[in-house]
Amino acid sequence: MSQMPQPVAGPNCPSCGEPQAPGDLFCGACGYDLSAVPAGRGQDRPTLAIGTPVAWPAAEAGSAGTPASAHRPGDLPGTDSDGDPLPGPGVRYDIPPGHPAAPKASGDFELPAPQPGTAVAADPRAAAQPAAATEAAAKLCVACRAGRVDTDGYCENCGHAQPRERDHMEQELGSVAAVSDRGLRHHRNEDSFAVSSTALPDGSPAVVAVVCDGVSSATRPDEASAAAARAANEQLLESLPRGTHPQQAMHEAIVAAASAVNSLAADAGRGEAMEHDSGRHQNAPACTIVGAVAAGGLLVVGWVGDSRAYWVPDDRSGPPARLTEDDSWAAQMVAAGLMNETEAYADERAHAITGWLGADAYELEPHTASFKPDRSGVVVVCTDGLWNYAEGADEMARAVPADAAERPLHSAQVLVGHALDGGGHDNVTVAVLPFAVPQPGAGSAYSTA
Repeated sequence: MSQMPQPVAGPNCPSCGEPQAPGDLFCGACGYDLSAVPAGRGQDRPTLAIGTPVAWPAAEAGSAGTPASAHRPGDLPGTDSDGDPLPGPGVRYDIPPGHPAAPKASGDFELPAPQPGTAVAADPRAAAQPAAATEAAAKLCVACRAGRVDTDGYCENCGHAQPRERDHMEQELGSVAAVSDRGLRHHRNEDSFAVSSTALPDGSPAVVAVVCDGVSSATRPDEASAAAARAANEQLLESLPRGTHPQQAMHEAIVAAASAVNSLAADAGRGEAMEHDSGRHQNAPACTIVGAVAAGGLLVVGWVGDSRAYWVPDDRSGPPARLTEDDSWAAQMVAAGLMNETEAYADERAHAITGWLGADAYELEPHTASFKPDRSGVVVVCTDGLWNYAEGADEMARAVPADAAERPLHSAQVLVGHALDGGGHDNVTVAVLPFAVPQPGAGSAYSTA
């Protein structure tokens, strides 16, 4: 069972997670020296920059105190967003079933792994049910073809979970594509995505990719991720054509996604349905989010949680980059200089996230960053179900096919396959968004296709 954070007056101990009061020099539970941990994680900026960063001018504040949508996407080069510190208190564990650090009582049903030498039934997701002559025939198990399917979607004979619409999803829309898969251990797919495109006021294209990962320790994580992806996508499609700067539009999209997830916690009609899930029904629906927008020569990313965006240039002689920083215990340890990345992500607490969308989140802190790439490439937007098997930027670049810009759907399929071949312990979702930079002498028109 994943831990639920509780409101505290100060940050948590980075060693044991015990809440601390402001001004404490040592943890009262484990004696950890708190003076070695800085008060905040520093500037909200990506791990690596693309091209030459320049200053991002501050937008004029509107009547509500939020930046006004005053800039055109092509007017400004890109750089990091504002320097607000990341939230410190509170963690939440989102560890996939089967992971060595997974809690023993997760409340999640796991499909057993096939044993060597035993016959394995065909993947039900690849089997299409034949047209049923009767209602009874339509409810036969697709695995054993003998047992009936109960109302929960499991075979009464062999117990096999039946195919769901979200078990495997694919979508290709022009120059962006996404694939989501349940994986090999989860009983359902708690990830979701949205890909879309629109036009800016000057007629140039804007391409959007949003990926969300439901927090498994929460109730209805699948609904949370779907609501967040849908709301963020709709907000971007509404604000970008009005001329809202893409970075401001991304911020507003994450706020809209958070509101959509928060509204799920107010759904009192689901109270009785959640009572059977002992302990978890008190956890509000929650998810992480990461999104990317290619518009007006800019690449804008936004995120909350530990879902990531990577940059992989078409010319692999150029360096790839990770564009996001995790809201996680491991990232805090690295930022504080207490551990290197290898040590931090090998720790059993590495998957404790410190930021998420949900009614029980401490304070919403959307992170956004804007870049102006100097060469063409693709953006890989993904959940930890993929990056657990290709964590570093170089590893991710090696997993991305060389023709990713021309075949984004195929590339997304290959990346999902990479995660499944590695073990598929979690849901896997990835979107591939090509970003084209005009070559010298090819004109000034910008295209994302």
